[in-house]
Amino acid sequence: MTRIAFLDVDGTILEHGSVMAPSTATAIHKARANGHLVWLSTGRSAGDIHPDVLAIGFDGAITNGGAYATRAAGPDAVETLVERPMPRADVDTLERYFEAHGIHYFLQTHGGVYASAGMGAVMGEYRRERHERRAAELEAQGLPPEQPLWREPRPVSEVDRAAVAKAVFVSPSTDTVVHAAAALGDGFHVIPGSIPLPGGSNGEIGQAGVTKGSAIVEVLAELGIEAADAIGIGDSWNDVEMFEVVGTPVAMGNAEPELQKLAGRVTTAVLDDGVHNAFAELGLI
Repeated sequence: MTRIAFLDVDGTILEHGSVMAPSTATAIHKARANGHLVWLSTGRSAGDIHPDVLAIGFDGAITNGGAYATRAAGPDAVETLVERPMPRADVDTLERYFEAHGIHYFLQTHGGVYASAGMGAVMGEYRRERHERRAAELEAQGLPPEQPLWREPRPVSEVDRAAVAKAVFVSPSTDTVVHAAAALGDGFHVIPGSIPLPGGSNGEIGQAGVTKGSAIVEVLAELGIEAADAIGIGDSWNDVEMFEVVGTPVAMGNAEPELQKLAGRVTTAVLDDGVHNAFAELGLI
């Protein structure tokens, strides 16, 4: 029986950077060799997925939190199954809201990420602090430092606003997720983000009804696979709708307790062979 597994990236395949449990790639290779399908299911833009992740090899990818879904259609061809960019008016509404409240933000398209003025500095400081902490951890274990791979986003002035799929924001206020949801209204899907910043809040905003779950429903229909044969593994709030539409939802051990309860099934943490252990328990490998 062919099954399909949808895997989140940050916090599921990668430990919010470039660190990956060696068993993760092995498990994905074995599952595919056994005849199962493995898809990415990420909030990231397709152009912002770490190359070490892409190098593993997948049967397809849901990106931008469900706004896009693509699969290989030949050696140099990609077939787009889902394409749901935001209406231009919604993008304008988001930017007016961010600017009115002094909020830094990214706009994501299928191909890349674009930063508002000030967002690069905020994320650069976060990445610097994270790299220093990680270097200290590795030194304590007698391991060499990692070589961080950071892609500098392009300025938001260069984005094609007719192609924006979602926004990610960082706010100095702790209640921006709730405030944005109320201020923007029912046409938007506002959820907490997964950037572990020391203060304030961060979140993701997309179109209402455009989620990883909505994309998975379309992908399963295209592939002729029943939801009962689908597995979804993740750790973030943008995985909730994925958990709702697959037959077997699995939360990572590093997910928040509430997300673990929503999934019902929990594997180990991202660097504790979480993907491998889930695949083994579910009989994919």
